[in-house]
Amino acid sequence: MSMDHRFAVPDWPAPANVHAFTTTRVGGASTDGFAANNLALHVGDVASAVMRNRQALVADAGLPCQPQWLEQVHGVKVVEAQSGGRLQTADACFTRTSELPCAVLTADCLPLLLCDTEGAQVAAVHAGWRSLAAGVVRNSLKRFAEGGRASRDQVMAWLGPAIGPNHFEVGVDVLEAFFANAINDQHADAIAGAFKPGEKPMRFMADLYALTKAELYAAGVTQIFGGEFCTYEQADTFYSFRRDGRYTGRMASVIWMD
Repeated sequence: MSMDHRFAVPDWPAPANVHAFTTTRVGGASTDGFAANNLALHVGDVASAVMRNRQALVADAGLPCQPQWLEQVHGVKVVEAQSGGRLQTADACFTRTSELPCAVLTADCLPLLLCDTEGAQVAAVHAGWRSLAAGVVRNSLKRFAEGGRASRDQVMAWLGPAIGPNHFEVGVDVLEAFFANAINDQHADAIAGAFKPGEKPMRFMADLYALTKAELYAAGVTQIFGGEFCTYEQADTFYSFRRDGRYTGRMASVIWMD
């Protein structure tokens, strides 16, 4: 992944017509705990500052238009992106239309960006642990496969900035949620390997990157890239809800096709 302070750009062999990035917290109009490039309207930031940040995003990143923004609810719904700025409630969106960016907002949850090797479709997925365990990645891949498009070996996945395994402490309920939806024994073994004992009884350190990779591999996707950052540790670059609490902004992970 390459960085230019404002954007983290995937280092992956995506088709030339596919473009993707995750924003950083650098360069925006937001202040206080939201400083400075918060892209989320739902976190308590001044709406006018967020809208200035969103307008600057289009100009600075060379987007063809505003992305499809989502009202994310930690679920498994996947919607087709629409132009015109209409908000949709879902945790993933996809498109086969050029010049139509898909986006998700995160601040510790894992942003997963997908494309196919033909550059014919893209998707943005909000892979927080609840959505991931419940099947949002599987649902997104099903939408890719509709109409005979893109077998799993033609899908590329990029794991954007998320909280690292040294800082994501969870309870036994999180383990149970993942094991309950394991695809097969091999997937269950990979899930087990993504959890390490915490310092407190019945607490575990979870690796979101490993859990997402396990889900992708179990679904037949092997072209997987990214996963090398930690939002919690990189305070000057990324927002982190676990680190900063209630008053923190959100990064946007965006993907589109020419």
